[in-house]
Amino acid sequence: MFLITQFIGLGVIHADPFNINMVVNGTIQKVPNPSLSWISPPEAEAGSDFWTKFFPSIIIAFIVAVSLLFLLSKFKLEFILKAWFFLVVTFAIWLTIYSFEILVPFVISPTLALIIPTIIALPLAIKKIFGRNFLVHNFTELLVYPGIAAVFVPILSFWTIIALLIVISLYDMWAVWHSGIMQSMAKYQIDKLKIFSGFFVPYVSKKVKIKLKKLSKSQLKKKKIKANVAILGGGDIIFPIITAGVMLRTLGIISALLVIAGATLGLATLFFLAEKKKFYPAMPFITAGIFIGIILGCFVF
Repeated sequence: MFLITQFIGLGVIHADPFNINMVVNGTIQKVPNPSLSWISPPEAEAGSDFWTKFFPSIIIAFIVAVSLLFLLSKFKLEFILKAWFFLVVTFAIWLTIYSFEILVPFVISPTLALIIPTIIALPLAIKKIFGRNFLVHNFTELLVYPGIAAVFVPILSFWTIIALLIVISLYDMWAVWHSGIMQSMAKYQIDKLKIFSGFFVPYVSKKVKIKLKKLSKSQLKKKKIKANVAILGGGDIIFPIITAGVMLRTLGIISALLVIAGATLGLATLFFLAEKKKFYPAMPFITAGIFIGIILGCFVF
């Protein structure tokens, strides 16, 4: 699921939904998409804008978002949190579907191009946030992070994404191994909100599976089963997509694919080394893999 999401994200970023091709003075040029002017990310007027404007804004926004999530969780304001998740999920899925429309080999009218993603995104978001089905949850996660990543890629450069990866990895280690805030927020989302920002896969032990096979269908319906869950946080999914997107725009498709390969290798290494019933910060492993991919892309290919 992680790998599929990376490729979907690469497709969304390649589609470049915030810009369209238009004939200007006899030549085809990229111009801002008027249909998405209300959500288009700002453009850098100078190279220094990435460091002086966009990077500090992203860090501040990240701190504010984590703080709000923590405060709302502490005061048990579940309705506000669910409304927040619902808006973000709807927007992200909408943008991903809209990007898919750009990639199809035929032209969709501007009005219809806005309506179709809405018809798809709204019921999926409602089922995801207010229903409880892990298949729907994981399927929509495949569409959520590519849409969010598409907003951040235009405001990050080669060096700012590297700096951001280092900052996020350090935060991840602190939040999991020192403060425990990551575990608390994850448990709160799963137990109280009944939603989770990331992949969520329930599973049972071999002993439980053997017992379940001996039960009839009627017995299974009545029996309560305590299941374990394997989870991967949304941040661990989205930052590799953003990095691959930045590399796609700055160094090309080979570099972007190497970033995805490195991130997947880093995550696989964590899964191989990890022990059950323990929380681990995934970003340090993923970031290490990403850096390997970037180095290969810069100096080998």
